[in-house]
Amino acid sequence: MVHEPPSSDPTPDTGAATDVAPLGRSGAKPAHERTADEDIDVADWERVAALAEFKALLAAKRKFIVPATIFFIVYYFALPVFVGYAPRLMATKVAGVVNVAYLFALSQFVVAWVVAALYVRAAARFDAMAHRIVETFKARNR
Repeated sequence: MVHEPPSSDPTPDTGAATDVAPLGRSGAKPAHERTADEDIDVADWERVAALAEFKALLAAKRKFIVPATIFFIVYYFALPVFVGYAPRLMATKVAGVVNVAYLFALSQFVVAWVVAALYVRAAARFDAMAHRIVETFKARNR
């Protein structure tokens, strides 16, 4: 038995069992596994960004996201502001030991869910707009 000195390379042979495991498929990689260099359907993003429909999509998203974010941030920080500047109002008992501050704090969960539900509804419109943009872009490039 001949004993060879250990190699510093754990995979001395190309295609050794320790190389990247084969995925077990014979066809092309699915789209979600392709690298940018392997993607054959690369969009011309400058042309996409120049489309009026794409600009309308960005404007629609901005029209929803900016006011919703501002509203939620103001609502969120209203609690500590009111606790600091209107402590008597916030300490007003509503039912038993539950005061206005507790109700306001709990209402933030409700508001977060409402904003999320409104966004899901708006996102369906955004998705439809994006689908139309893709279809328009594909039609123009045929």
